[in-house]
Amino acid sequence: MGTQPKPPKRRFWHRYHGLGTNVFVLSLVSLLNDTSSEIIYPLLPTFLFLTLGASPFFIGLIEGLAESVASILKLFSGYLSDRFNSRKFPVFLGYCLAAVFRPLLALVSSWPQVLAVRVSDRVGKGIRGAPRDALIAASAPEGKRGLAFGFNRAADHLGAVIGPLVAFALLSYIAADPDSPTAGEYQRVFLFASVPVVFGLLLIIFFVHEDKPEHAADPMPLKFSLREFDPNFKRFLVVIALFTLSNSTDAFLLLRARQAGIPPPMLPILWMVLHFSKVVMSLIGGELSDKIGRKKLIVSGWCVYALVYAGFAFVGSAWQAWALFIVYGAYFGLTEGAEKALVADLVKDEKRGTAYGFYNLAFGITVFPASLLFGFLWTEFGVAAAFLVSAGLSVIAAALLTTVSVSGPVGEKANG
Repeated sequence: MGTQPKPPKRRFWHRYHGLGTNVFVLSLVSLLNDTSSEIIYPLLPTFLFLTLGASPFFIGLIEGLAESVASILKLFSGYLSDRFNSRKFPVFLGYCLAAVFRPLLALVSSWPQVLAVRVSDRVGKGIRGAPRDALIAASAPEGKRGLAFGFNRAADHLGAVIGPLVAFALLSYIAADPDSPTAGEYQRVFLFASVPVVFGLLLIIFFVHEDKPEHAADPMPLKFSLREFDPNFKRFLVVIALFTLSNSTDAFLLLRARQAGIPPPMLPILWMVLHFSKVVMSLIGGELSDKIGRKKLIVSGWCVYALVYAGFAFVGSAWQAWALFIVYGAYFGLTEGAEKALVADLVKDEKRGTAYGFYNLAFGITVFPASLLFGFLWTEFGVAAAFLVSAGLSVIAAALLTTVSVSGPVGEKANG
């Protein structure tokens, strides 16, 4: 009796076949935007702390407020994209604001000015975020939503691999002493930040296509209400808000890495390594969430987060910081795509813009106090206390997530 021939191995890219043009184009736009953003971000904490004299509390204030504004605005942009059946325009407008405001960091001379620029930049993120996620969810087949969001996050993080490389090259070329750059030398690097975003805007104009949903625009007055959503979606939002209270700005991790002995020119490379880890883990995590369930993956990712933050409480050398940043990338890969796919699983298509708005609102409610709390704990009680409190909160959130029930094929896997 002859042996049965083995089925041909599926090549890596074949699994992404059928995701839809919008998924690939919006992912490329995310790559370009994050390249732009990450030219700036890994240098910003050191620029604020050493050059402008901002304390950890004020670094937390800047990043926390910027991200909170973005998250809250996503509720409005998501709801409006549902009501008026238009998602491409707010995506385009949001990226336009990033192209305009981001390079203004080249003109700042104090931390309040950095605050104003960062908040303005994040307004653009708030406008584009929920409509973009709704477009991706609508473009991808139901059984490949996790794969689609994982691919999008991987592309976004690949931009964060390229951006720090550009920042490292520019800073090494521009700075007379790369180990101690001046304010002007940092700002010359910041000037380059808007270039990649402009190419992304052209991609949106010519290659993103929006199929209007069959439901008509809602003629009722604008209301923000959770009453029409499933109780499990509401419970999921509460748990997300609690976890986010542990999830302060990554600027603190970069500052901690600097304290562990990593010099300023290497911080963009450290940031690049983190995002390379995110790229790999996002591709793995997105597909895993379709196979084994979203909830299991998210709980696992939050536990990894707790371990990493506990490690940062006691990090004492440069190599330890490098190792923790690499493991930190696994947390993002296991959770980002799975969380967004879970939102799509829990709500109907015509309400997904609003649902992603509420999802980001849950994040935005606590992201600002999270960074303020972390900065306060660091300043008043020491760095170890700040990191350990965050690790403890994330473990509590992971335990509570197990109480969320998800229906459907993916939900059955998630519920075990």
